[in-house]
Amino acid sequence: MQTMIGADRAREMEVFVAVIQSGNFSAAGRALGLTPSAISRTIDRIEARLGVRLMLRTTRVLTLTPEGQAYLGAARRILTEMDDAEQAIADQGAPRGRLRVSASLAHGRQQVVPLLGEFVRRYPHILVDINLTDVVVDVAAGQADVAIRFGPLADSPLTARRLGDTGRTIVASPDYLAQRGVPRVPEDLHDHDCLNFNFRRQEPIWPFRRDGRDYALTVRGSVEANNGETLTQLALAGVGVTRVGHFSVGDAIAEGRLVPLLEDFNPGDREPIHAVFVGGANMPARVRVFVDYLAERLR
Repeated sequence: MQTMIGADRAREMEVFVAVIQSGNFSAAGRALGLTPSAISRTIDRIEARLGVRLMLRTTRVLTLTPEGQAYLGAARRILTEMDDAEQAIADQGAPRGRLRVSASLAHGRQQVVPLLGEFVRRYPHILVDINLTDVVVDVAAGQADVAIRFGPLADSPLTARRLGDTGRTIVASPDYLAQRGVPRVPEDLHDHDCLNFNFRRQEPIWPFRRDGRDYALTVRGSVEANNGETLTQLALAGVGVTRVGHFSVGDAIAEGRLVPLLEDFNPGDREPIHAVFVGGANMPARVRVFVDYLAERLR
């Protein structure tokens, strides 16, 4: 009996809100599939139960009383909470809703974006809102639901899921090498234009390994950039030599548009790749299935 009373009152609130939004009983009735007389009886029933008048009705205008204003605010809040509760339950079944994803320019364009078509076909009720940037967004502050990060992770309350790792490769274009020569040992890079990231260190240092010993070499160049995709484009244009993630240059190497250099001295250093997100019992299903999907496809 109590459940039926609750359901009836929720329906009454829905009718009341519809009347105020539409401005008259007839329009509210059309929206809800009810007759104007049924709408009128519902409003009368609410007022009789509360013992107050909620609205003043004339042939053309509906005016809320102060009690009507208070009831309208409460009704909207309760109906919204009910919708949110049902949405949360629905998320446990069929994941849905907006999913905000942050990824770096190069890795996002080359590795993440090509996976989105299959993902949205698999989960048609999820709207993927992807932002490609090399700026580190604050997931904990709500700037994204999932962010893909490279390298060691700082301590934080976020949950991290490892997606794989990537190495780095030194490359240059055939045209550049024809003009400037091919470096045979790392020290030859002192005579070359080395294109670097602008956010790593004040001193641009590239690591090498010779005879089992690791060491670093300071290099110089004419251009610095904040992302590997720009450095790769510059290398393709013959501007200089660069050292970027292998995923950025793998296709260009296979096609002969870039040449890998000094591979005998490659230290084999790897950068881990993680998806970071706010975990816990209340994590939305859309976040969980997207992270699972990335782990499945990127490994």
